[in-house]
Amino acid sequence: MSFSITEPSNRQKWIAGILVIGYAILTLIPLIWIIATGFKTPSDAIAYPPKLLFTPSLEGYVNLFTSRTRLAPEDLAALGDPTTWYDKIVRSYDMVITGPSRYGERFMNSVVIGFGSTFLSVFLGTIAAYAFSRFKVPLKDDLLFFILSTRMMPPIAVAIPIFLMYRELGLSDTRLGMILLYTAVNLSLSVWLLKGFIDEIPVEYEEAALIDGYTRFQAFYKVVLPQAATGIASTAIFCLIFAWNEYAFAALLTSGTAQTAPPFIPTIIGAGGKDWPAVAAGATLFLVPIMVFTILLRKHLLRGITFGAVRK
Repeated sequence: MSFSITEPSNRQKWIAGILVIGYAILTLIPLIWIIATGFKTPSDAIAYPPKLLFTPSLEGYVNLFTSRTRLAPEDLAALGDPTTWYDKIVRSYDMVITGPSRYGERFMNSVVIGFGSTFLSVFLGTIAAYAFSRFKVPLKDDLLFFILSTRMMPPIAVAIPIFLMYRELGLSDTRLGMILLYTAVNLSLSVWLLKGFIDEIPVEYEEAALIDGYTRFQAFYKVVLPQAATGIASTAIFCLIFAWNEYAFAALLTSGTAQTAPPFIPTIIGAGGKDWPAVAAGATLFLVPIMVFTILLRKHLLRGITFGAVRK
């Protein structure tokens, strides 16, 4: 009987598989609970003990996207019977829909600010990483350490100076201000990640392109960028996750025009206080773009985090 040092036995494979499946289930429970709560009624959402089996309802999504007001019974009777299914849900609480809620605006702010800052972070980070990787930059090590040092303290530690600066510059509660702020925070991560990827690309490829008559920019665009696509995609995912989920700066620097979804979702109030199904519905929809973006780039992400791990 022979044993392999590198190949795990069937028993080890089974144990590893069970552990992975168990861990996946544990991590998915909160997500499944949030999604399920979005389809509960307010009474089912706060029931104790928690209800695992319930009658699905779209009340949370209706409350999320609409503004409502309570009317007297005689005023409701004068309106006649509800004409739509969502009107019927609202009428059951002696209320009527007065218009759309602000969730759609806040969601679009998150999309513009999140993807805008991610694009700038990756674009500027790619250029800076290429310069650090290929050229003799004076005090390069000191500059790289300075860039890295910006990640050593929590961003909220500089919230008050940034608040005062933004107030003077007129950037408070603006999409441009939030894009610039998130770009500045993510830039250090982008530079360090992308420099590692570009360092792994042999410089001989560019030298061959230059000998063939390419300019430095053409060699960068046609030779380096295609090979760095894996690193760029991985970096974009990490930058977007931060910008998409960031709460502290959004709560401090925005209140209306540029407010994103994270500080808005907890403020959703229903007829009897906190509307937990609407909060869960908003959180569920808020997860969709980042999940789709990550799934579309998942192959690049898996290759990116192992890039350079195996060398000949």
